Amino acid sequence: MKVQLVQPSAVVDRPERQRYELAVDGSVVFADYQSQPGKVVITHVETPVALRGRGLAAVLMQGLVDDAEGRGLQIVPICSYAQDWMQQRKL
Repeated sequence: MKVQLVQPSAVVDRPERQRYELAVDGSVVFADYQSQPGKVVITHVETPVALRGRGLAAVLMQGLVDDAEGRGLQIVPICSYAQDWMQQRKL
């Protein structure tokens, strides 16, 4: 299996779907969110089974944080993965 290096800059916000996406090897790692005034509420993060164990959810989260902070939005993690990821980084 060819390992593809993926950067947080590859994360794309899809506001029409209310989710951030990271396309890898023909699949999509994603974080669903709810948009609120001045906030992005992360409700669910999912990595397809075939892509698990490669740290891609962490790459997705970093790209999400970079985008949201760049737009001055507060990030509210409701999803347990997003909560844990942010706590580990003291965000």
